[in-house]
Amino acid sequence: MSGDGVPEAAGQGTAPGTAPAPGAGGAGVGEGAPRRSVGSRIVGRLGSGAVQVVLVLLALFWLVPTLGLFIASLRSPQDNAAAGWWTALASPSQITLENYANLLDNEAFTGSFWNTILITVPATVIIVVIAALAAYAFAWLEFPGRDWLFLGVVGLLVVPLQVALVPIAQIYGALGIFGNIVSVVLFHVGFGLPFAIFLLRNFFAAIPRDLLEAARMDGGKEFTIFRRVILPLGGPAIASLAIFQFLWVWNDLLVALVFADQTSQPMTRALQSEMRQFGANIDVISAGAFLSMIVPLIVFFAFQRYFVQGVMAGAVK
Repeated sequence: MSGDGVPEAAGQGTAPGTAPAPGAGGAGVGEGAPRRSVGSRIVGRLGSGAVQVVLVLLALFWLVPTLGLFIASLRSPQDNAAAGWWTALASPSQITLENYANLLDNEAFTGSFWNTILITVPATVIIVVIAALAAYAFAWLEFPGRDWLFLGVVGLLVVPLQVALVPIAQIYGALGIFGNIVSVVLFHVGFGLPFAIFLLRNFFAAIPRDLLEAARMDGGKEFTIFRRVILPLGGPAIASLAIFQFLWVWNDLLVALVFADQTSQPMTRALQSEMRQFGANIDVISAGAFLSMIVPLIVFFAFQRYFVQGVMAGAVK
């Protein structure tokens, strides 16, 4: 207290109008912005021009094997045996379509190509349809044992594919379908459904409940709600699932080796057989490998917009 009996103001010694030092009374007054973490600074610098140039160079480097495969598929066996594929860049006269003409005349490869389509398309469509219906039921329908059934679906995600090869092969043998296209499709459907249901159920559950309640109040039945509300809103997630499933089945080799015979083998098994029998037949192998690779790329880029929307929507939700 001062000599005239007037109490001294808090923060004595600080001139009027001067902000208190950091850490004094009135915490936070005059403090600067919090320091950014190392991770946030690294993320902030990823948008710089130098980093983008480095990423472009890495992408081009990653595409070098694909370019080499494509050029090798356009060269004659003699040119491939004489020098590396990069020599065709300086000598375009080496480029020819003879390898692809011979490949299309090969009944084994053309048959395996159509077998791949007959396996991949049904396996993708069946999984998408069943998974979408099951995911809607698990997300928005009330029925006894729903949560336990969904836990069972989640538990199937950890079952390795390899442990079921022998038992299912025995079942297929007893049913008389071992070695044909149906057996391969059923195997892919059985092991693809758990992940598909889990993925779509989580996406459908994030749809606002008010939309479904409004549709029910308007007299909409469950299938009508599924068709007119769930499918339009869940289109990006369904497209992402379809792309993933198509790529997995198209590039599969293990299931084809076990369950497909010579008449129903897909391209992956045909290429593996070609490499085993004619290891130096690079013209046939390169052309077939590039043909088997270009179809998934076309499918991916055709549905890239929906794929990105599904990934972003899942990240936001």
